[in-house]
Amino acid sequence: MTEEIIIAGFGGQGVLSMGKIMAYSAVMQDMEVSWIPAYGPEMRGGTANVTVIISSEKISSPILRYFDTAIILNQQSLDKFEVFVKPGGILIYDSKGITRPPSRKDITTYRIDATDEAARMNNPQIFNMIVLGGYLKVKPVIKHENTVKGLRVSLPERRHNLIPVNEQALLRGRDIIAEVPKQA
Repeated sequence: MTEEIIIAGFGGQGVLSMGKIMAYSAVMQDMEVSWIPAYGPEMRGGTANVTVIISSEKISSPILRYFDTAIILNQQSLDKFEVFVKPGGILIYDSKGITRPPSRKDITTYRIDATDEAARMNNPQIFNMIVLGGYLKVKPVIKHENTVKGLRVSLPERRHNLIPVNEQALLRGRDIIAEVPKQA
């Protein structure tokens, strides 16, 4: 099993953190992992993306051109990365960050209203964990208990009090992700 993922959005949306948590979680599951972040010089508001490879075998190269899954959190990232999803692949997007929805017919598209849900849960900082939860429902490459272990490893100890709310966000993401019907 090999899953090649791109997560892309604005800095400050938790793009790199989501990738890091995925990587640590996969390690907790004895998987091979590659995590490569890319971001602009801006602290917040600039573009950010991360490629994550999770595999049951050795990873020959961490450099990817095409992806099994794209998790897209803004329009600029959709415009850039939609074409790089492999035919038959998956694209997941947050409804608030997209003005023109994905148009490809040879991939499966999912929408997750993570921004709205994080606001309903009174915690915008859990946005990325809602998205991650949705992804793990669609592609259960990491077990839930290993994702929680990955949170423990990636969050500093002073933030471990946030693990329960992040776990709730993961579970909520599973509930609200929905496949987008293909247009004729």
